[in-house]
Amino acid sequence: MSQTTINYVIHHGDSRFHSQIDWLNSYHTFSFSHFYDPKRMGFRSLRVINDDRIAAGAGFPTHGHKDMEILTYVLSGAVEHKDSLGTGSVILPGEAQVMSAGSGIMHSEFNPSQTEELHLLQIWILPNQQGIKPRYEQKAFPLTEKQGKLRLIAAEDGRDGAVTIHQDVSLYVANLVEGDVINYHLPNNRYAWLQIAKGEVNFNHHELQAGDGVEITGEEKLIISSNSTAEILLFDLG
Repeated sequence: MSQTTINYVIHHGDSRFHSQIDWLNSYHTFSFSHFYDPKRMGFRSLRVINDDRIAAGAGFPTHGHKDMEILTYVLSGAVEHKDSLGTGSVILPGEAQVMSAGSGIMHSEFNPSQTEELHLLQIWILPNQQGIKPRYEQKAFPLTEKQGKLRLIAAEDGRDGAVTIHQDVSLYVANLVEGDVINYHLPNNRYAWLQIAKGEVNFNHHELQAGDGVEITGEEKLIISSNSTAEILLFDLG
């Protein structure tokens, strides 16, 4: 179900595509794999937001990507990542990871825990150039930098310690508790996508919950508040 206002469209989480196999429970905000909707092919350069829950000891075996900026944002648990660049890492909550697939890269992603479920957002962004040299980058951001305020974690210019992505996108995250209020002004030549990762928030007098997303066009003052614990992602898009 979608709800349209003058400058934004709310996409409720229960309208997402759902797929489930024995080790993977996934909700797709946009068309992905064998789920196809010509009206849900992404927003601006934002192409994929998959909300994945991966069973203990399971994961995605080695597979390939090309010409895509792929970000993994862990909500709980951990991801063990290996790729054809020789990277071997574990991604934890509070960290930003980006893999520029470029001319081609192979990688795998597994839940290394034998007891704990992994919950993550898999984000794909279309790059502003093709055939670039593949690269990997990962950084940690303390909770104090995100508590009650937006923290930039990914940007084209890598400013403020963010990881670098090959697209005119600034990705912010925030962790909220009761009483927190965030104000963000979106210029009239920019676009935004707000993703509710955890909890419930109020956005411009609309109640939103985990799984909901909002596409925002045109000049807009964004007011985000919370009456409980929540976590959000805000994409500022060219």
